[in-house]
Amino acid sequence: MFAVLKTGGKQYKVASGDILRVEKLAAQAGDKVQFNDILMVGATVGTPLVEGAGVQAEVIDQIKGEKTINFVKRRRKHGSQRKKGHRQQLTLVRIADILEKGADKSGVMAAVSGAGVVAAPAAKPAKKAAPKTEVKAEAPKAEKPKAEKKAAPKKAEGADDLKKLSGVGPALEKKLHEAGVTTFAQIAAWTEADVAAMDEKLSFKGRIEREGWIDQAKELAKG
Repeated sequence: MFAVLKTGGKQYKVASGDILRVEKLAAQAGDKVQFNDILMVGATVGTPLVEGAGVQAEVIDQIKGEKTINFVKRRRKHGSQRKKGHRQQLTLVRIADILEKGADKSGVMAAVSGAGVVAAPAAKPAKKAAPKTEVKAEAPKAEKPKAEKKAAPKKAEGADDLKKLSGVGPALEKKLHEAGVTTFAQIAAWTEADVAAMDEKLSFKGRIEREGWIDQAKELAKG
């Protein structure tokens, strides 16, 4: 009787007593393994596998195939070339029994492709419980004194809101106050000499005339 089995992505037609080289199996020499992907047994053709069929084999040795040479040459860019050899890892097995039925209950280790027998991971020792540490009550933290907010500077009594003038903001109004100018009436009474002096003092550079502060101050002073 013969069978067609599949392993390592390839198909093999085997009979009892055949010696076969297959893609490396996760087994050691002397182990008995069972191929469960059976495509055909005798006259029975699987769809795609034959249910309950199997092929048992004995592992003879782990071997390497013939050396193959891989040569790569690049002509256009850099003219580089590379030569590399490779030997495929294989497993040598002897076919023992061909089972038409009951392979799923034989108890024989399944033939699995792999680099070798993977040992079961050792159980990790249980972690010892960390000793409980007593939580000491923390002393209440001293509250930091809150910084007192600085009071906004009060306007001088009788001072006008100079920000109503074109181009005057809080910063410029403060400079005018520091220069002693607090009312629209003062600005309305400026002479050319006063304007030149204020331009020089506050680096206005003709801004008073461009913005027309004197005319605006006269209107605002009327109320």
